[in-house]
Amino acid sequence: MTSRALGIDVGGSGVKGAIINLASGRIASDRYRVKTPQPATPRALSKAVQRVIKHFGWRGRVGVGMPGPVKGGVLMLANNLDKSWSGVRAHEVFSRATGLPITVLNDADCAGLAELRFGAGKGKRGTVVVITLGTGIGSSIFLNGRLLPNTELGQFELKGKRAEEHAAARVRKTQNLSWEKYAKRLQQYFDAVEMLFWPDLIIVGGGISRKARKFIPKLKLHSKIVPAALKNEAGIIGAALSAQRTAKERSP
Repeated sequence: MTSRALGIDVGGSGVKGAIINLASGRIASDRYRVKTPQPATPRALSKAVQRVIKHFGWRGRVGVGMPGPVKGGVLMLANNLDKSWSGVRAHEVFSRATGLPITVLNDADCAGLAELRFGAGKGKRGTVVVITLGTGIGSSIFLNGRLLPNTELGQFELKGKRAEEHAAARVRKTQNLSWEKYAKRLQQYFDAVEMLFWPDLIIVGGGISRKARKFIPKLKLHSKIVPAALKNEAGIIGAALSAQRTAKERSP
């Protein structure tokens, strides 16, 4: 089994990739990013993924994290992408475009896999919830290290709208919220998450995790809450891990 894989994280604003050392979880290359095309149709996004792969001259297995629930390689709901993605066999679209074996997984599930394997959730038992704050809100839930896929905790109703429309990192920027005001929104969000799952640990990821000291100390929760150790690289690392997992499942 190869010790490296290419991980690609598809977001609402950027498509990021890197070659990952699967034994250590460390990035083994530069980190390459292209803008997410607008509109992010299957054809346009396939070209962006191709650009990332071509940058590395990569010919092996690739894992791609996508913003939305993924079942059997099918993107069930296009969160923050063009609606034409809904119901599309994403892994086949990317494989045809690149000529490579592609594994597709929910992007927050990718981030969670990385944090549980190499980051803030390593060795943790009980219920661990990983929340990614970015263009939207992504989530992954683990019980004793095992993933419950496609939880989508950015989609429940909060203050009369979808939770991610109230508390995503993008909202803080577009509404020019102070950290104090944004922390109040996060308090409301995490209160709801606690009431639903009573987690033992909450890990906060996404690019905003680099500024965790500006909002995590302001939150008062029953659960322990910490920033993601892998910061915004968790999605790339987890995508590569998902490719490794698929390769193992298919090996004789």
